[in-house]
Amino acid sequence: MYDAIRPLLFKLDPETAHNVTFSLARCAQTTPGALAMLRSKYQFDKPSLRTNLLGLDFANPLGIAAGLDKNGHAIGLLSALGFGFLEVGSVTNLARSGNQRPRLFRLEPDRGLINRMGLNNEGPKAAKQNIQKLRKKALTSSKQPIIVGVNIAKTHDPEILGDKGVEDMLECFKKMSDCADFVVLNVSCPNTAEGKTFEDPEGITPLLEAVCSERKKLNPKQPLLVKFSPDSSPFTLEKTIEVCESFAVSGYVLVNTSNDRSGLRTNGGTIEKIGKGGLSGKPIHERAVERVRFVYKLLGGSKPIIGLGGVDSADSAYDFIRAGASLVELYTGLIYQGPKLCQEILSGLADKLELDGFASVAEAVGTEHR
Repeated sequence: MYDAIRPLLFKLDPETAHNVTFSLARCAQTTPGALAMLRSKYQFDKPSLRTNLLGLDFANPLGIAAGLDKNGHAIGLLSALGFGFLEVGSVTNLARSGNQRPRLFRLEPDRGLINRMGLNNEGPKAAKQNIQKLRKKALTSSKQPIIVGVNIAKTHDPEILGDKGVEDMLECFKKMSDCADFVVLNVSCPNTAEGKTFEDPEGITPLLEAVCSERKKLNPKQPLLVKFSPDSSPFTLEKTIEVCESFAVSGYVLVNTSNDRSGLRTNGGTIEKIGKGGLSGKPIHERAVERVRFVYKLLGGSKPIIGLGGVDSADSAYDFIRAGASLVELYTGLIYQGPKLCQEILSGLADKLELDGFASVAEAVGTEHR
C-alpha cells in the first residue's frame, strides 16, 4: 500500500506529507480493530531478537528515533508496526513552533533528509498526556508493554543559555521523568538558531550535575542516556564521555543529525539552496557506525549504545550491532520505505544471527572487535 501512495506523498512538501501521515495514524489509533490488524500484518517475533537492556525487556532491538513523533501522538500505531521501543521528542520545557517553513527537505538521490525544524513541539504537558493515554490504550489492546524513551532538549530560544539552559533542561526532566522508561539528554541538536549545545566537557558538566542530582531524588534507577552528534572531533567526544562516565550515565545514543554535506549525490545547487539543517539518513550511516565503534572501544563495551543513522535494511542495522550497538533506531528509512521496513529488518536480523551462530542479539553486539 505504501508503495502505491508514496508517489502521492512525495508530491507534497515533506512537512505536509508528514502531517498528513500523522493525521492518518491518529485516526487509525481510534478505529476499532485497526491496531490489531496492523499487528497481525507487521509484527515479527522471534526469541533471538529479544534483549534485556537498561533493566528493560525489549521484544526486539529496533526502535523509532526521536524526531519522528515529537509529541507522542502515534505511539499506538508505531508500536503496532512492530518496533521494540519508541523514543518520543525532542521535548523542551517550553512549547515552541520552531523555525519558519520550509524546514524539512528530501534528498531523494541520497535517501536522506535535511531538517531545521527548530525543536518544534507541544511541550511537556501535552507530550506526557499523550504518552500516558496512548500507551495505556495500546497495552489494553496488545497485552505487551510499550517501552517509551523521552528525548529532552533545551528550549529553542537564544536567550536561554548557560545557567538558564541548564535550568530549562532540568525543569523538562522533572516534568517528563515519570512517564519515561528511559530519558535521553539531547545535547547536540545542530539546527537551533543560537548554535549552542552542551556537547563539550565544560558545557555538559553543570547539566549532568543538575540532572543527576534530581534523578537521585525522583528515580535513581531510571536509565539516563546522552545523545551525541557525528560532527564532534574524536578528542572532544572522548573528553565529553569521560565527564559522562564520572556521573555514571547509563548509556549513549549515537548519532544525531549532521551539518557535514560531504559525499552527497544530490545536486550541489540544490544543497546550497536548502541551506542550514541537520542531515539524516543513508549519507551519514558510515560516520554513525564509526562513532559507535569508537565509543564501544573507548568504554570496552561497558555501557549500552543505541545506534542510529541510515538504518534502512537488516544489513545497516547489523552494521551497528556488530560495531557495538545493543539497540538501533530509524527515522528517515521509514519515510522512504514505509511501514513494511520494520518487519523486513527484524526478519533479516533474525536470519543473520542464525547464520552467524548467535542465539541472541546480545551475543552479536561488538563482535567485529573480537
